[in-house]
Amino acid sequence: MLAVVRSRAQANSFLPKGTVRCQGPPAFRTQLARDLGCLLDVDDEVDAWSCLPASLGAGDSTHVPDFLVRRGDRHSLVDAGTRPGHAWLEDAARECGCGYETVTSVSIRSGARLANARDLLRYSNWQCPLGDRVRLLAALDEVGSMTVAECLPAFRETAAIAGLSSLVLHRFVTVNLDEARIGPETMVRRCCA
Repeated sequence: MLAVVRSRAQANSFLPKGTVRCQGPPAFRTQLARDLGCLLDVDDEVDAWSCLPASLGAGDSTHVPDFLVRRGDRHSLVDAGTRPGHAWLEDAARECGCGYETVTSVSIRSGARLANARDLLRYSNWQCPLGDRVRLLAALDEVGSMTVAECLPAFRETAAIAGLSSLVLHRFVTVNLDEARIGPETMVRRCCA
């Protein structure tokens, strides 16, 4: 669909380093783009995303968007921050079968979601063992919801916060990322299948 291009973006220069739904190598031009990548990883509507996916052009002008984002059947080319000054971007994206959007720094960095996403992504490479996952899901099936503190005893095979973070990132359980920073009183619920 789109030709893959890479610029001078750095894969490991922006924290956190791990990703969950990024397809292909992570490469970010700015910390703001990395922050938007964190939000994409915890967005329930996002199935997958990739970095610096395509070179769009019109005449002598070219632009490489920060991301290609897949939400079901919809694909969008997305830039973090200020919209580049190219009037042709939406038309060029549409020719590739995509929408085009920019996400402002204010919307990326407002509220608790980004801080929570960054906290969770510290554990992006962690896998919760089957026994811990089954214990926690069974308890949630029985009572409906529990606080983070009440969930911790379910983890016997792995570090509790790492296991819980893995289950959130892999959409087995859900927590409210927008209300406040994740803490002992944060409610945990099983994700709807």
